[in-house]
Amino acid sequence: MPLRLVVLISGTGSNMADLLGRVREHPDAGLDVVAVGADREAPGLESAKDHGVETFVVEFPGSDRRAEWGEKLADTVETYSPDLVVLSGLMRLVPPDVVRRFEGRLINTHPSYLPDFPGPHAVRDQVEAGVSEAGASIIVVDNGVDTGPIIEQERVAVMPDDTEESLHNRIKQTERDLLWRVLTELAAGQRRLPVGQD
Repeated sequence: MPLRLVVLISGTGSNMADLLGRVREHPDAGLDVVAVGADREAPGLESAKDHGVETFVVEFPGSDRRAEWGEKLADTVETYSPDLVVLSGLMRLVPPDVVRRFEGRLINTHPSYLPDFPGPHAVRDQVEAGVSEAGASIIVVDNGVDTGPIIEQERVAVMPDDTEESLHNRIKQTERDLLWRVLTELAAGQRRLPVGQD
């Protein structure tokens, strides 16, 4: 049976769209994206619909109701019986209840070589720091900010004339390749996720 994936996004979902394209091109990869969800009406949902994937929105109501949002999000995701939940550009920390309910099945892509440059502005931070190498990471989600066990990561060279946009574009390609490698190896039984941390 294919590995059932639910992907969560917040914006254009370019990494998600790349994943859907690869799944379509490689029907024997053992992957099935059963739904794409978002915390708002995001442009990436249209891309998912174009691929024939079911979509849903669990609108974020505000930080004072974050736990309530997390419970509703987890309930919705669970209706799809996923083997794995992939945060791909979901620009929101998921509450502890979500982490608990999908323990060992919740992963995230991040545009830096963790633990360096965690947080939502990782690419900008790398450019401003003047580092010679940036990176991309795939991690297991825990209750910290990009602190979960690292599944896979790779360095990305920073060019002298790089802007935040140009560097981010190259990092995205590395993120996509890493995510594909991790997912296909999980589906083939060639890899297991590291155990989460409390």
